[in-house]
Amino acid sequence: MTLWSFWSCFLLAFIQLFPFHLKLATRAEISFPRLANRLYPMEVTTPMGHMIRKSAGMKVSLKVSDRNEVLHMSETDGPPRPKYKQEVKNETVITNGSTVNNFSTLKIPDKKCDNISTAVIETPKATFSIGERKKRSVGVSYNEHLDRSITGEARRSVRTVQDASNFRGEYRRTGEESRGSNPKQSEPHLDTSTFALSGDSTHNQAMVHWSGQNSSVILILTKLYDLTMGTVTESSLWRSTDCGSTYTKLNDKVTSRTVLSYLYVCPTNKQKILMLSDPEVESAVLISSDEGASFEKFPINFNVLSLLFHPAQEYWILAYSHDYKLYSSMDFGKKWQLVHENVMPGRFYWAVMGLDRESDVVHIETRIAKGRAQYVKCRAQRCTEGDRQYLFPGHVDTNSLVVQDEYVFTQVTKSGRASYFVSYMRESFRQMKLPKYCLPKDMHIISTDEKQVFAAVQEWNQNNTYSLYISDSPGVYFILSLENLRTSRGPAGNLLVDFYKVEGINGMYLANKIVDNHIKTFITYNKGQTWALLPAPATDVSGKNLHCILPFCSLHLHLEMSENPYTSGPINSKKSVPGIIVATGNIGNELSSTNLGMFITSDAGNSWRQIFDEEYNIWFLDNGGALLAVLHAAMPIRQLWISLDEGKKWDRHSFSLVPLYVDGVLMEPESDNHIITFFGHFSHRSEWQLIKIDYKGLFSRRCMDGDYQTWSLHNKEEQCVMGEKQKYMKRRPGNRCMLAQDYSRIYSSEPCPCNSYDFECDYGWERQADGKCSPAFWFNPNGVAKSCSSSQSFLNSTGYRKVLSNNCKEEGRNVYLPKRVACQPKPPQGLHLSTSHGELSAAIGSNVTFMIHLDNGESPSTSIQLDFGDGIKITYSNLSRTDDGIKHIYRKTGIYRVIATAENNLGSDSSALFLHITSPVDRVYLSAPIVAIREKAANLTAVVWPSHTRTLTFFWWFENSSEPIITLEGSISHMFLREGENKVTVQVACGSSVLEDSKVITVKEFFRSLLLSFSPALDEHNPDIPEWREDIGRVVRTALSQVSGVSESQLMVSLYPGLPTTAELFILSDEQMSSEHKKRSEEALDTISDIFVTALTQDLVHFELKANIHIVVSMTQQTLAPLVDSNSIHSGPAMLMLISVVFVGIAAFFIYKFKRKIPWIHVETEDPHEKDPEVISTVGQNDAMSKVKLSEFPSQKELMEKELEGRSRGGFGRNMERIVTREFPNCTNV
Repeated sequence: MTLWSFWSCFLLAFIQLFPFHLKLATRAEISFPRLANRLYPMEVTTPMGHMIRKSAGMKVSLKVSDRNEVLHMSETDGPPRPKYKQEVKNETVITNGSTVNNFSTLKIPDKKCDNISTAVIETPKATFSIGERKKRSVGVSYNEHLDRSITGEARRSVRTVQDASNFRGEYRRTGEESRGSNPKQSEPHLDTSTFALSGDSTHNQAMVHWSGQNSSVILILTKLYDLTMGTVTESSLWRSTDCGSTYTKLNDKVTSRTVLSYLYVCPTNKQKILMLSDPEVESAVLISSDEGASFEKFPINFNVLSLLFHPAQEYWILAYSHDYKLYSSMDFGKKWQLVHENVMPGRFYWAVMGLDRESDVVHIETRIAKGRAQYVKCRAQRCTEGDRQYLFPGHVDTNSLVVQDEYVFTQVTKSGRASYFVSYMRESFRQMKLPKYCLPKDMHIISTDEKQVFAAVQEWNQNNTYSLYISDSPGVYFILSLENLRTSRGPAGNLLVDFYKVEGINGMYLANKIVDNHIKTFITYNKGQTWALLPAPATDVSGKNLHCILPFCSLHLHLEMSENPYTSGPINSKKSVPGIIVATGNIGNELSSTNLGMFITSDAGNSWRQIFDEEYNIWFLDNGGALLAVLHAAMPIRQLWISLDEGKKWDRHSFSLVPLYVDGVLMEPESDNHIITFFGHFSHRSEWQLIKIDYKGLFSRRCMDGDYQTWSLHNKEEQCVMGEKQKYMKRRPGNRCMLAQDYSRIYSSEPCPCNSYDFECDYGWERQADGKCSPAFWFNPNGVAKSCSSSQSFLNSTGYRKVLSNNCKEEGRNVYLPKRVACQPKPPQGLHLSTSHGELSAAIGSNVTFMIHLDNGESPSTSIQLDFGDGIKITYSNLSRTDDGIKHIYRKTGIYRVIATAENNLGSDSSALFLHITSPVDRVYLSAPIVAIREKAANLTAVVWPSHTRTLTFFWWFENSSEPIITLEGSISHMFLREGENKVTVQVACGSSVLEDSKVITVKEFFRSLLLSFSPALDEHNPDIPEWREDIGRVVRTALSQVSGVSESQLMVSLYPGLPTTAELFILSDEQMSSEHKKRSEEALDTISDIFVTALTQDLVHFELKANIHIVVSMTQQTLAPLVDSNSIHSGPAMLMLISVVFVGIAAFFIYKFKRKIPWIHVETEDPHEKDPEVISTVGQNDAMSKVKLSEFPSQKELMEKELEGRSRGGFGRNMERIVTREFPNCTNV
């Protein structure tokens, strides 16, 4: 009895404990490709991992061509790094229950991936529940940041694994049980086998790759990722050559000490495998050319964050490192070469075949400043500065470059308002045009299929919703398709839009729209021209009638797609089975997250059936001929359901004797091997279990002609869809034959006559309630200036443009097609002049592009003249010649008035703008006297380098003033009213940068000054910097004080910039002497001045600069060189020079005295009023001190300009080129 009680308690405890599992939350974004050979990374982690990072994003969300294969690492593998996710070849990261937080920044159109070949699985032994949802993600906001997820033609999706309490149990409804357990229906024959990866029970991550293309090789890389250390500490590589029946461990082939972190497969040659070692142990790549049978190791000197394979060349790879550098390899990773630095994460693309001339071209976005980047194009192995092309004129926003098929998108934000630009077929960029008063706050690209752009736009009056806009083929002119799309923000801040493209049917889309605060699902068959609610099924799954009548009640679907490519997601369609859609939804007046069931349509949405009343993951098998259903549950399961008749009857099959926590389902849908692999765990502590299921036994033979039937595509009763009547071929429901991969789905196609709904309203036109298109109030349909550029007639829009990919037949006179109209002579009206980016400033030397637009006028005879404002004008005989803009380079800074004039025989019109040409300010210097007289104006000058012409703003701050004086000129005259020290600060604003300089000016009632010179030896040690001048001035002041006995407080010495070294001595009045004794103070200053003159003349003032270097301070003369050298060796030549000077002086005096008597000399008498004023020295009336004219005394502004010019040429230091900036006379104006 005791033993029985013990085992009973043990069993009860086991039952209570094991049904509960960790709460899971997926946050990755997965890219789904258009090709069958693509594999993708999904990254999953438990909430305990705490691997959350900030998201990054941008404003254009686009899918990337299937030729651009990007491989991305799991964020759990390694320390925090720049985040972004790119499309990964043949990989998916799965943690047994939740997704690693890898947030995408690109807004990528979401498409279903028909084939999945690789998974990366991470299992902290928590349950992974298949099938939880998130909305379709088109990416993070255009302004916002770094990460990226890219798809080929794929649609991307994000899904969240919810709380375990929300998961449903395995037990099904009675109707389903009875259907699956029909005694007359034998269970289909499926062969299963199970293989456990022994020894890897502690490994919590795995990467699974199936080579595909009918290969029998499967590779699995399992890893132990230490969340605490942030590194991979163990790894094992497994390989199967029999489609997963058995596996062999390959650690010895890659050296047992090597820790592997990632496995990548070449998209163009699946036999080529590239593996990365964990950088914490070693940085190396391991390369295999035989599907993993053997590997060769090559060291690398950088840490790989992501890889991008070339779309055609199997040996070419781009690698992005953690330090924002891009590398290229042309030999499949054996050798690497640096392409470019400062590359934005995820903003690099291989050439698009057929569009770029060279196949090795790389498109790159490089960061040049905060929030600013450049679009660079170069070749992978030749990307030096001389080889780079800058295709976009000017800067772009960071994280805004996307190269997508025929399109290149980017964004420029100015004054807080973003403008979106597009290049079509690699032509010049053009600004994307939405209706005039749309005023977008945000824009996201959803799709670029069929040479047309679908965009979600948030208009100025929208907050939580977006509107769907559709463009013309070049992606320039957009029209409204559907308002108030349901949107939300994902965990990374990325926009999630409920919008789904149905595979296999041209022009068919589903969208969730908010109507009166209710979310309803709408469908369109004509690419967004008309939208309608979905009809609900007539009965539920048990056969009970549903009284759901349109428009009060309808079917509503969840349009998200699975983040995990190894779950199907809430909606699924396939190109190989057109017309069949399987989705999760509910019936009622709005979309709900409760009371969900599974619904299917076999006639492209015209009628629906309910197939389950719980959530299931449903896949297409056998090229779409069969359906596989697995219960969406948190509990372990062991049964699956298969239908061969489009979901009308389901056969149940047990794939495992022990219930399995399913982490994912792996299949190769384009293969003929009919293999499915379930991977997961029997318990939280068991090894990885791989269950191989061969469902070929479901079929008895290959399908023959008699096994097919046709069905007609229609929209309600309308047989013409997208301009044609189409019949499709499909297998007869219930026939157990295998479909051939190459059988034709379209049986026949017949064009229909065009009607109004084969056309969409042209740009500037709006569809009215009666279905007709009429001009918007802001649009002038008669503005034909551009249309008459090449001939005397033009095609004028009737308000309609044909829907792209519509195949209707235009018969007879079609009222919807453009009409050819003769050009009517008109005077030019509405001339608009702007720069290409809308900016009114440009850097000096940059190429400014002017755009000219004429609202009305006759283009062929209208000439355009553009006056650039700098003396250059240009004239065009025809307006069409200015379509690409007019480029001009300004060589000087300034504000230029640019005038455009349009003129023909009937009149003229003009437009002007004021363009600021600026250059950065490197330095500002405040030139000001260090001493000024009270109540007398002192001139202050701000000298900037390089020089500017009226493009700067100067802010002058005096002492404690609360408001500055603002000027556009760099000079100001100011009167100081208070004696003492006064601080002056000038700030120079140039664009967003502000520089400043300050000076302290001593203000006195009066003072005296002397100009000083120094021994030539001082020049050899003059670095010509302010700090050195201040120190020398302090030393000279001390020497003067010691010689004269005058207090240092009465002396100020200011050294001037440049060479030779000169200074000015200021003698100040004694502050202790009262103002009443002004006359005595002035006399005292004169006496002190005479003392200094005597001392300086007798060379009594000197100081020691360095050991054995003595500097003598003396008075400054007219010439800084002595007339007679004191050296006796040179006294003879000196005397001859003196005699010559005396002789020349006597001759000059003779000529002046007798000039009127010498007939051959004519001298005009000088007007005494035109003489230059003379400046008298304040030192004293000493005849020995010569008089100097003000014209000989250079201004301080000239002085500083010469100094700065000298520095720019020669630099600083003793060895620089010395430039004499001025000769100082021996007097100063006071």
